[in-house]
Amino acid sequence: MTQRFLKLGAFLSGNGSHGGSWRLPGVAPDAGTSFDLYRHVAQKLEAGKFDALFMNDTVSVPELDPHVLARNPQAVRWDPLTLLPALAVVTRHLGLIATANTTYNEPFTLARRFASLDQLSGGRAGWNLVTSLGGGENYNRDDHVLHAQRYERAEEFFNVITGLWDSWEDDAVVGDKDSGIYLDVDKLHVLNHKGPHFQVKGPLNAPRPPQGYPVLAQAGSSDPGRELAARTADLVFTAAQTLEEAQAFIRDVKGRAAKYGRHPDSLKVLPGVSVITAPTQAEAQAKYDQLQDLLDPAASLKGISNFINIGVDLSAHPLDGPVPLPDVIPETNTHKSRQRLVLDLIRRENPTIRQLFRKLTAGGHRILIGTPETVADDFAAWFHQGGADGFNIMFSHLPGGVDDFVDLVVPELQRRGLFRTEYEGRTLRENLGLARPGNRFADGGKRRA
Repeated sequence: MTQRFLKLGAFLSGNGSHGGSWRLPGVAPDAGTSFDLYRHVAQKLEAGKFDALFMNDTVSVPELDPHVLARNPQAVRWDPLTLLPALAVVTRHLGLIATANTTYNEPFTLARRFASLDQLSGGRAGWNLVTSLGGGENYNRDDHVLHAQRYERAEEFFNVITGLWDSWEDDAVVGDKDSGIYLDVDKLHVLNHKGPHFQVKGPLNAPRPPQGYPVLAQAGSSDPGRELAARTADLVFTAAQTLEEAQAFIRDVKGRAAKYGRHPDSLKVLPGVSVITAPTQAEAQAKYDQLQDLLDPAASLKGISNFINIGVDLSAHPLDGPVPLPDVIPETNTHKSRQRLVLDLIRRENPTIRQLFRKLTAGGHRILIGTPETVADDFAAWFHQGGADGFNIMFSHLPGGVDDFVDLVVPELQRRGLFRTEYEGRTLRENLGLARPGNRFADGGKRRA
């Protein structure tokens, strides 16, 4: 039997996932937009045998309150599909996953860009399919598309983009110099899609990606998000504060996969976790406390309040008082699953506002502060008890958080036989243990493994 290893993704954003990381001593204020920083990080992750790096994205500045905006290093960011092609040429094995939304993009455009990234990287591209938390005001609208409509569009978007990737069979490029035949036109398939949201004739003017399809990731945990993940995703990114939440999520999403003719192992679920590590617990805690001291609590709490939309401005209440939940929680049109996660946390633990603030500095993902041994203990428990196929690691600060994890935690995971010591394959799919999708037009209609 092939040994089963944890899968590790790296969530990268700006100077790090913690809003105070740009203020650390020795960090250049513009480091988050430095290619040199990201090249170092990507190469360090590859040295640590990570499966992939993952970049989130937005198409708007979500919070225009001057007090919050002035302190928000995430308000300006890389376009992942500009940065990742550059990282593809300075790495050889690391997967490169870019977020691109289905609400304010067109399938043909994204099909070309991801097919090109997959070619450029030799089969290491991935697409994080999201519906966008906002941005309608930047795309000829006065509002944001409603949640249900966003997911209807996303379902059709998936059908179209994968159909475009199937435009050419794998061996359609003949390149016969003697005959002068470059393409076998019998291996061309025109999509001719007409649906509620898209009219796309095709074919795609790019060869079929080396992986068949780039690895498909999905990060929505609402009910429509889970359904979309069960049908489309190879990787599922999620947030869970407890092992029990993670176990329930995996049972639900993998349980839905069967009705789409998919084996549960064809989905790899990677909960997000922010890891702060050091040789001793005291040193790790000191690192986290230093980061916390660099945050403006009022600005951070106002930003958190707007993000989770629970109907109360936490910044207007005493830090050491209880979280004042309203009798009626407003329905949100943005991050439904994250709102529910935070509400569950508040009701389960009854934290003070200060305690809640400390738990939400990773956007609602779990924060794990510890030594390499205690981090490995935690990972092993979640992995062996059905709470995770691996983890999407959120690094509080760059490059230090990556250096700490690769130098300290990875060797401990390898020593325990939980993580690879060498890459297993050439492509991201091969390293993840995922089958290559067949061509719907040429392989008996088989599209997913």
